[in-house]
Amino acid sequence: MKSSYIPMTRQQQEAMLSAVGVESLEELFSAIPEELRLKKDLNLPKPLSEYELKKHMNTLARKNSDACENICFLGAGVYDHIIPSAVKHIISRQEFYTAYTPYQPEISQGVLQSIFEYQTMIAELTGMDAANASLYDGATALYEAVLLASRFNGRKEVLVARSVNPEYRKVLHSALKYSGITIKEVDFNKEENNPAGKSGTIDLKKLQDKLSKDTAAIAIQSPNFFGILEDIKAISQKAKEVGALLIAVCDPISLGVFESPGVLGADIAVGEAQPLGNPMNFGGPLLGYFAVKSPFIRRMPGRIAGETTDSQGRRGFVLTLQAREQHIRREKATSNICTNQALCALAAVSYLSLMGKKGLKEVASQCINKSVYTYKSLLETGQVSQVFSAPFFREFVVKPKIKPSVLNEALSAEKIIGGYDLTAEYPELEGCWLVAVTEKRSMEEIKHFVNKVNSICQGGDY
Repeated sequence: MKSSYIPMTRQQQEAMLSAVGVESLEELFSAIPEELRLKKDLNLPKPLSEYELKKHMNTLARKNSDACENICFLGAGVYDHIIPSAVKHIISRQEFYTAYTPYQPEISQGVLQSIFEYQTMIAELTGMDAANASLYDGATALYEAVLLASRFNGRKEVLVARSVNPEYRKVLHSALKYSGITIKEVDFNKEENNPAGKSGTIDLKKLQDKLSKDTAAIAIQSPNFFGILEDIKAISQKAKEVGALLIAVCDPISLGVFESPGVLGADIAVGEAQPLGNPMNFGGPLLGYFAVKSPFIRRMPGRIAGETTDSQGRRGFVLTLQAREQHIRREKATSNICTNQALCALAAVSYLSLMGKKGLKEVASQCINKSVYTYKSLLETGQVSQVFSAPFFREFVVKPKIKPSVLNEALSAEKIIGGYDLTAEYPELEGCWLVAVTEKRSMEEIKHFVNKVNSICQGGDY
């Protein structure tokens, strides 16, 4: 059962104390040592009426600067896409919005079917044989993929591209700290040693040098954190040469036009499915997808919904392959992540159903066309310079003539959310700017953005 919290009057409080046989709150909490009790005056404000509280909360909310009031060119893992209105309507239905864990399949067929359809669509997008019912986010999905690979082949070393989302890599280092698994990062190509136009991709020579019989898996991201497409097929071949698995972190929108990681040789596909019908929400909740080839299905973490038939031959759905700590002994569990993002997954399956194959392809195509147009337009101003030369999807890196932090602050004053400053996470890319352009951006917004960047970098009124 989930707990409910409701207001209570002093009379109700006294009645509850009487029911449990104590005379005061102090007596109720007498088992708690005196030194552990809160003594400081919390200095709470006076109570507000419902109207006053709503007014106060709206005042606080107006202090936020969001993508509803600003033109957003910020990505770096969370993206501002168009979400059909029907998605919110579907996920707001009470049978979905308030549904709890579907342990009893006979009364949870609707939720189980939505999960099953989500898994099916993710498997089709990624070219994998099966997908689970989702995980917290892309970062934890990658962490679980590394654990699966290490347990599968008994090896304790993982090679991770530095072009993988920095937040994902931080989660790996933190969560695997005491696992005995060693993480080795592989650098990306720089312009000066790649005149052939592959800069920004993983350095295959350095990858080859670090590969060994101890390598459990190679983890790459495509499109990577810089928006650049990796050669998944070539990296898969290198992994197979030493018996390692390939983990591909892929953006699901990009799979509307690009070949799936499963077809290109990846063993596990993971990533962030927030772009599929989920708003940015100031950074969460997010939706981690996880899909595998058939040899690894029984090793998948989390929850999996399966299709079956009842005694009368009617189609039905159940939870299956539940190797979670809620169902078996903790030490035998495939994962300690026991919750799937059911509502976010429902938003994703609703989005994919509404868009269809043609719609998803159109979204991805517009992301490519609009980002390329923005990229070329920015370069033509002469106020930003090229950083990488490899093809990209939806996101690209440029280096403006002024610091990205200064540029972003000036853009904010113009109701524009600028790109991501790469300086902190990639010192070698100091002063570089990661800009995202989705199908949501109109030509007028893009031209306005380019003009403002040009003006600000030239000095303008700033």
